[in-house]
Amino acid sequence: MTAPSTDRHPTDHTSNSGDTVHEDRLWRDDGWTAKVAKNEDDDGWAVAMYKDGESEPALVGPWTMGRDKKNPKPLDVGAFHTLVKTAAEVLRRHEQHLHAQLHKRVSVDGPDGDIDVTLDIVPDDYDPYAMLSAVDRFGETLASVKVPPTFKLSRNSARAWVENEFRRPQ
Repeated sequence: MTAPSTDRHPTDHTSNSGDTVHEDRLWRDDGWTAKVAKNEDDDGWAVAMYKDGESEPALVGPWTMGRDKKNPKPLDVGAFHTLVKTAAEVLRRHEQHLHAQLHKRVSVDGPDGDIDVTLDIVPDDYDPYAMLSAVDRFGETLASVKVPPTFKLSRNSARAWVENEFRRPQ
């Protein structure tokens, strides 16, 4: 489903973004904007949820038809709060997924106890890299080296790095 078409973006308005708007097809409150518009894909209606300051919607979904079966059901406080909760959850899951892609952690046995080995990828457009780090059970950093962002962290690669006295992996 594509975002509802509008002549202007729902967060592009002349008043302050902190202004509250409660209209049948536009609801702005608590840092969020809900915009109901004709669905470009079919005869129905769609709702798009925007977090203040964002140009892309956090959530786009179908919207219920009103009693006349032509116009959309008006937004109300209950529907808006449900949409905010759902959109916030979508954003939270997206952030968790991105974090999981960029930050890996494994634990291996070291000479003096467990060692946590982490890989933190820095997705730079021009010079992406990753930092491979080792921390002992007391939270002390044992080593940290720059590696390619394609480095694959696993128990085996972490163990080999520790056994090789934290020399930069090849």
